[in-house]
Amino acid sequence: QVQLEESGGGLVQPGGSLRLSCVASPSEHSITKMGWYRRAPGKQRELVATITSSGATNYADSAKGRFTISGDNDRNTIELQMNSLVPEDTGFYYCYAEERYHSTRILMDNWGQGTQVTVSS
Repeated sequence: QVQLEESGGGLVQPGGSLRLSCVASPSEHSITKMGWYRRAPGKQRELVATITSSGATNYADSAKGRFTISGDNDRNTIELQMNSLVPEDTGFYYCYAEERYHSTRILMDNWGQGTQVTVSS
């Protein structure tokens, strides 16, 4: 099972920026997709952005135009550049990695421990 190491969270004022990074440990399996999810106070965990190994991206509507996700397949790392942050972006952000079990169609989900992002004046 892959281990995910997250960094970059913190406190920022509205309108500011943060850059989240996540690196996946070496694994016997192939990572097919990575991304970020978040859980805001009083809300369920929701998708922020994902990127596949082929480079296809998916964003939450609230993130479009403000957030950019990128990845490096060789290092199994992703970054989430978050600009124009608003208080509604506050939450616990979790790195996510989907692995393909060997060469089968079986997919496995992996989650990081999470990092706090707080947008407040």
